[in-house]
Amino acid sequence: MLPEAKASLSAEQIRLHERLAILLAFVAGYMDATGIIKWKTYVSFMSGNTTQLGTSLSSGKWGIIMTSVTVIGCFLLGIYAGTCLAVWKKCKSKTISFYLVIFLLIIYSVVSYYHQIPAIPSIAIIGFSMGIMNTIVTSVGNQKVNTDFVTGTLNSLAKNTALFSMTNDQEERKMYGSNAIHLLLLWLGFLSGAFVLPLVISSLGSWILLFPVLILLICAVWINKSAIPI
Repeated sequence: MLPEAKASLSAEQIRLHERLAILLAFVAGYMDATGIIKWKTYVSFMSGNTTQLGTSLSSGKWGIIMTSVTVIGCFLLGIYAGTCLAVWKKCKSKTISFYLVIFLLIIYSVVSYYHQIPAIPSIAIIGFSMGIMNTIVTSVGNQKVNTDFVTGTLNSLAKNTALFSMTNDQEERKMYGSNAIHLLLLWLGFLSGAFVLPLVISSLGSWILLFPVLILLICAVWINKSAIPI
């Protein structure tokens, strides 16, 4: 949902953005848990990777340095690509970012079924995909959100809750309360994705990424059938 400068949104748009943000947060949590379990690297939590990079630079752990630099760089490239797609005036598709991520995850799953893909190219592809996904929904109502950034979500949740409790203006209380609920649901979405991954990883095996592919495909079809712009 770029660029950010949008006029006031309808209630239908806000509901659509909220549902999409929750589903994308679920996918991000699922993928982050996948990265931790399979490659000991976050694929959407760049604060953690930056911390690992800093500590590894001081101790000379070159393996962690390589994986951290790779995933951070590819995540940034994904955000760059997703933002360019969102503001590209010649592109009329509302769901091109969804389908690009779906394509990357399917190709990765098929190749990994037949061949063992090393950690570096794995986190490069997944990190790039998560960067693109991070640009799809950037606000719910008047509240900016980041479906991959849990620290920012919790920070905004606490601030909106504090502002809700400190104001006596009913319109402000309604706005801050609504923002807090959106942010709480976003956090729960991410938490749920991380919770589900360990439950299905043994049964899905090499096809573990097809679960988020299915969710993203449902989102894309849902948007295409809806007359509401994202």
